[in-house]
Amino acid sequence: MIKRILILLALIATSVYLVLAVTLFNAKPLERPCKGMELKIMDDIDYGFITLRDIESSLKREKLLPVGMKQKDINTRNMEILLEKNPFIKDAECYITASGKVNINIYQRIPLMRVMSSNGDNYYIDNEGKAMNANGKPVHVAVATGYIDRKFAQDKLYELALFLKSDEFWNAQIEQVNVTPKQEIELVPRVGGHILFIGKPEMYETKFRKLKAFYTEGLNKVGWNKYERISVEFNNQIICTKKE
Repeated sequence: MIKRILILLALIATSVYLVLAVTLFNAKPLERPCKGMELKIMDDIDYGFITLRDIESSLKREKLLPVGMKQKDINTRNMEILLEKNPFIKDAECYITASGKVNINIYQRIPLMRVMSSNGDNYYIDNEGKAMNANGKPVHVAVATGYIDRKFAQDKLYELALFLKSDEFWNAQIEQVNVTPKQEIELVPRVGGHILFIGKPEMYETKFRKLKAFYTEGLNKVGWNKYERISVEFNNQIICTKKE
């Protein structure tokens, strides 16, 4: 009988020990301070628009910086909500790792073109055709000026911006896009003192193919500063206006 009681007491003691051990094991990490943050850009290319220093500054300003904070006090959801207010961030994922750090995974919004419209609008068009607020950070993309409303920007200019990004030659050449009152497109290249006129915002691939052929076979021979205006508005012809 005594033996059975001793066995029962031993089992109870073992059970109590296991419960306490599991509880202490699970609770201990929550009391540990965060050891740091790690930033990972989840897109194929890191364009440098988002840095760990920027993120640290934003979190510190809102008293959400996790470094040194007990893990139980870290609110990763609030961190995500704050980071997603950054115009260059599409989505943010924050979580605490087993090593006691906070990992931050970022999905970017990529600006393709900056719009500085005659109506006072100033924003970027991103890689999904959405408007991004310009926040003072310099981004080296073509600037669109002139008579541009939001619908035109997110439709026609977005198509042009996608084309330029996909074409290495023209992406390097075009520094400004101007939209006339008739909503026709003029381009200012980096090389040469001429204006490229493509007319209505359509058939980009065909028009730029003609222009590239003219660049290669024409301007390389006659010179880059001979013409004031080069137009590919109409099919099967290129109209050049000489400088006076």
